[in-house]
Amino acid sequence: MAGHSHWAGIKHKKALVDNKRGKLWSKLSKQLIIAAKLGGGDPAMNVRLRTAIADAKAVSMPKDNIERAIKKGTGELDGGNVEEILYEGYGPAGVAVMCDIMTDNRNRTAPEIRKLFEIHGGKLGATNCVGWMFDRKGLFVFDASSIDEERLMELALEAGVDDVRHEGDKFELICDPEVYSQVDEVLQNAEVTPEAKEITRIPQNTVSLDVDDARKVLKLVEALDDHDDVQNVSANFDISDEVMAELESA
Repeated sequence: MAGHSHWAGIKHKKALVDNKRGKLWSKLSKQLIIAAKLGGGDPAMNVRLRTAIADAKAVSMPKDNIERAIKKGTGELDGGNVEEILYEGYGPAGVAVMCDIMTDNRNRTAPEIRKLFEIHGGKLGATNCVGWMFDRKGLFVFDASSIDEERLMELALEAGVDDVRHEGDKFELICDPEVYSQVDEVLQNAEVTPEAKEITRIPQNTVSLDVDDARKVLKLVEALDDHDDVQNVSANFDISDEVMAELESA
């Protein structure tokens, strides 16, 4: 199965833990700040902000926190000095890794990210060293046993999805980021719930990993994802169901 599908599932479980300790709210606040900063504070006119608000509400982020983050982004409150940066590099086995960063201090963030790469057998690279290998897309992942494929295809056509893939025991809906919120709304109206959803970077080609390399790569991407300034980690690894099963049983 493609790595992004496995990683989306792992992140979904991890997010439940992050939410309990407030880490997820902190990351979502930065998303709200950036969205409001770039497109204004009106969600009706700002698709990115609308998506960020929906994501925040989905994990029970208080309304006051959401409104405060938006006001920071529009400049009504102090604290909106957050910028987006894209870091790229290589992990074990030559896996390409991309990190979407939101930080208020890049001089602090850069060396911390570089150190995480080095500790886990990787190396931070130059701009666009691996970026050309990825396409930015909206991704919705479903357990194949939870929905009929024909029903999912109907919803995908209605929502304007680019591609529907059957990867192992998962279905993936892949769409343009511009219609991500539209797809999400169609699925909600149909009362169809994905096990994971995100705007991410999907690799054009993947690197198949054995158990040892898979363990190393997953440790790297989890460590990066755990950093407060990292919003999203994408990588072009591929882990077979057999290897994944071995990792989970270890």
